[in-house]
Order: sequence, then C-alpha cells, then structure tokens
Amino acid sequence: MSDYIRQHAVKIDYKLGESWIILNEIEQSIKKKIEAVGTPLKDWNIKINRGILTGLNEAFIISKEKRDELIKADPKSAEIIRPILRGRDIKKNSYEFANIYVITAYKGINKIIKKEYPAIYLHLKKYEKKLRQRGQVEGKPGKPRSNQHHWTELDNNVSLEKLDDFNRQKIVFSRISGDTPSFAMDEKKLLTNDTGYIITGNNLDYLLQQLTNPIIWFSFKKFYMGGGVEKEFKVNNLFNLPIPFVGKKIEVTSIEKRYIKDLI
Repeated sequence: MSDYIRQHAVKIDYKLGESWIILNEIEQSIKKKIEAVGTPLKDWNIKINRGILTGLNEAFIISKEKRDELIKADPKSAEIIRPILRGRDIKKNSYEFANIYVITAYKGINKIIKKEYPAIYLHLKKYEKKLRQRGQVEGKPGKPRSNQHHWTELDNNVSLEKLDDFNRQKIVFSRISGDTPSFAMDEKKLLTNDTGYIITGNNLDYLLQQLTNPIIWFSFKKFYMGGGVEKEFKVNNLFNLPIPFVGKKIEVTSIEKRYIKDLI
C-alpha cells in the first residue's frame, strides 16, 4: 500500500487560507499558470453590485402593458419606471430583454411619491398590506432596524446613487451559470433584479473578453467558484479570480487546451 501511494501520489501546494481541493497534474499546471500572470479581480479598479431587491415583485415589477397604462395616466410615471433584466435573461455576450420593468421607488421617495407620481402611488396602494408586511418596513413593534424604510419604497434602501450605477457602461451577469459564462455588456441603462449583478469601472471591454474566455471560465468553475447550489456561484468568490492584465497571456499546452475543452 505504501509503495502504491509513493508511486501515485500527487503533490499539491496551497496558500494559507485557500480552499482545499484535490487537483490532478493538468489542473495544477493550469492553476499555477493563471495565478502566475493573473491579478485577482478585487485588485482591479471595479465594483461588483447586486441588482435590485424589491421585497415584493408583484408590486414593483410590471409588464410593458402596465407601464404604458401608468404613463398614460400620468406621463411623469416614466421618470421612475426602468427596464430590468433577470439573471436568467443574461447569456454569454448577450441578453434577452423580456419586456418587464421596475418601479424604482428609491429611499426617500415616500416624501414626494403621492404628489409627484400619483398613478404609481395608487398602483402601490393596492399592495399596501403586503408591502407593509415586509421585514424591512418601518413601524413594526420592537427595536428599529438600521435598514428600515417606508412601505412605498424598495427593499435594501436603494439610493439614487445606486440607481445611477446602472446608467453607466457595465457588465451584467447572472450568479446562476451553466456550462457557459453568463456575462454581457450593457450600455442601455438596464437594471438587474437580485439574481443579476453588475460590474462597473475601468477596462470593461477587456474584462468581458476575459470573463468569457474558456480558460478563465474553466479556472473559475474548477478553482474559485466555491460550493453551493448546483450552477450557482458565490459572487464574493469572483473577486478571487485572477485575470491577466492587458498584454499578459496564459500559455497553456495543447493537452491542457483539450482538457479544458472536454470539461466545459
């Protein structure tokens, strides 16, 4: 038994605090190569933010028909109705807009919504009982929570500053990914719901190219994705993914290329 172990053992090097996974020799080689030339995303000049959490989708997420109805009743409604993507709408280098919209009832809008956006206020009023039952809504018995908000507002205290991030050029992605990476560029100021995320910052075109690269995607799934629900990755782990800076390249052998191709 000891001779067999000695002959077939594979040495695996780990950094302090790194997740413990068993890799074969080809996988070890690929991991070393990507880490030799790559810089973790956390050290790039970017931000990764979760999409909009409404707390009650039936009130805040609306169809195109309902959007048109609200705008017809009051044209100012258009100011706070935005197109939104769900995580499942995002594909590799593209997305499929499903003609759904979100009422962007930001933190503090309760002070003006009834007067400035009467049609939207009346729409939300129909759901008032359910909206008040959300855990973050103020006015409940007990000690007040720091993230409490008015019943007419979105959950998680969505600020105008956060909404402005969606107006920038950004990469949108889904935390639920299958065999191919679900990252795409958006320049149409779309929002995402809480199953979608956005990346803003510098070098986005280059980053998108890298995030959809088969070698990078294989490496993320195999080495950095972390455990959890099948096909769902922990977004915080994306910060650990090494991406080569412009001008650097991961040199893989033909055997390693075939290995990656067979597994993704």
